[in-house]
Amino acid sequence: MINILSRFFTFSGEENKKKFITSIILGIIEALCQAVRIPAIYLIVRGMVNEDLDSKTIWMAFGILIAGIIIQITVSGKSQMLQTEAGYTGSCNKRIEIASHLRYLPMGYFNSNSLGYITSVTTNTMENLADVATRVVMMTTKGILEAGLITLILYAFDWRIGLVATVGIVLFFLVNRITQRVSNKMSPRKLAADTGLVEQILEFIQGISEAKNYNMTVESNKKLEDTIDEASAVCTDMELKFVPLLGLQTWLIKMTGVVMCALSLIFYLDVNDKMDLPSCIVMLIASFIVFAALESAGNYSSLLRTVDMSVEKASGILAIEEMDISGKEIAPKTRDIEVSDIDFAYEERKVIDGVSLKIPENTSAAFVGPSGGGKTTLCHLIARFWDVNSGTVKLDGTDVREYSMDSLMENFSFVFQNVYLFHDTIANNIRFGQPDTPMDKVIEAAKKACCHDFISALPDGYDTVIGEGGASLSGGEKQRISIARAILKDSPVIILDEATANVDPENEKDLMDAIEALTKEKTVLMIAHRLKTVRNADKIYVVDKGHIAQSGTHAELMAKDGIYRTFVDTRKEAVGWKI
Repeated sequence: MINILSRFFTFSGEENKKKFITSIILGIIEALCQAVRIPAIYLIVRGMVNEDLDSKTIWMAFGILIAGIIIQITVSGKSQMLQTEAGYTGSCNKRIEIASHLRYLPMGYFNSNSLGYITSVTTNTMENLADVATRVVMMTTKGILEAGLITLILYAFDWRIGLVATVGIVLFFLVNRITQRVSNKMSPRKLAADTGLVEQILEFIQGISEAKNYNMTVESNKKLEDTIDEASAVCTDMELKFVPLLGLQTWLIKMTGVVMCALSLIFYLDVNDKMDLPSCIVMLIASFIVFAALESAGNYSSLLRTVDMSVEKASGILAIEEMDISGKEIAPKTRDIEVSDIDFAYEERKVIDGVSLKIPENTSAAFVGPSGGGKTTLCHLIARFWDVNSGTVKLDGTDVREYSMDSLMENFSFVFQNVYLFHDTIANNIRFGQPDTPMDKVIEAAKKACCHDFISALPDGYDTVIGEGGASLSGGEKQRISIARAILKDSPVIILDEATANVDPENEKDLMDAIEALTKEKTVLMIAHRLKTVRNADKIYVVDKGHIAQSGTHAELMAKDGIYRTFVDTRKEAVGWKI
């Protein structure tokens, strides 16, 4: 328990750890205020039994009780506020830290970790730490401290009753230990069910149009319902396993109180070793209050392993090794790109094998070839979405790993086939990354990208708020807004990944003109499957099985046998590959 709390405090950050420790210290004071009620009650009872109760004793007893209550209320409020602040602030800071950390992870991480997992960690997991963990910390520490301090005071009245209370606490923690072991086994299932549920909900929402298109709505619903049922079954199973143990904890505490009552009466009636009546009455009262807070602590302590697992999940993401982004702020004089004998693998699967090429500044290079051959990966390695396993990628003669990530990214703009737009105005989506860009520049970029007309036709024009991911726009409209964004950034190197794939035929000419405006006097890397897109490139690279199978201009490649000419001659895509 102590180890789990310690890990949670450390995870929350140094400032929040201090708040938690301060709250525990205040909790000791609060517990002491609870414990001093026993001596105060004893003063009253003794005076009544001995028939010598005077106003001085009454005022002293009531003074102790009132002072204790006032201090307890003040300290309790401050303690809870500190723990709540630490819990929610720590969770907030960790969300921001995880977001910053994800920014500099290799893109390969996102291939092996679903959006649902990351979403689950940053939502459910962090919410557990902000809310559940804080309450667990408050209740467990309060219960343990109160029970411990009251038991110590019982020793001052009668060591035998104090010993019984101690035995009860020991038995409580033995059962609690078993509860923790059950929690250790159940918590991974619980967190996995939570993660699976988030993943399935996201998949259901994102794939609902495809499910309707292929008349698979019933099957899609059933998959979601099965996941919900599984999560429900895990939660129910967890509760059913905890209830008997929590019941046993409660029973032990209650029975310890009963034993304390019985022994107090026995000791009072014992002629040889008689307990005085005031002490007996106080012990009877104490037997009802000594374990009150500990009972709540026992119920909440079953969640400690869930808290620990939540810390492990969040720490697991933060432990993923970042790409080394601590390079220099370099402003290259040219945008010559040189790739020298690079290798790259996704885990055990080699994707790029010994590739070398040169792309001079202000020239265009097109990458074509079979699907899965390594075209996109090669372009992403050039932009340092991943680090190569061996070899070098250089921009202006300097290894891209020597650049700071921000200074490197200033040189690249990207237009992907799958465009992501934010839940914001169209204007802000175009000026994304450059929020201070004046409106006239935004409109100028939109005109070049051939999207000004359809934006102007919208009810609120450039102030129209689009749905998350651009859900309220067509694929071609999103593509053109993405190109407008790239035009506005005006980076010297442009990477086009199937940029014309979602364009309507009637808009293709306008978009090709927009791409021409975007790429004018730029270094261009394009991945495309349309012949008209790549045939005018300064150099075409045919990428197959991680190698450069062919390279040259369109005319040069058509003059020799090979993959490229085969495709052009047949005028159709071969099964399993695109150019």
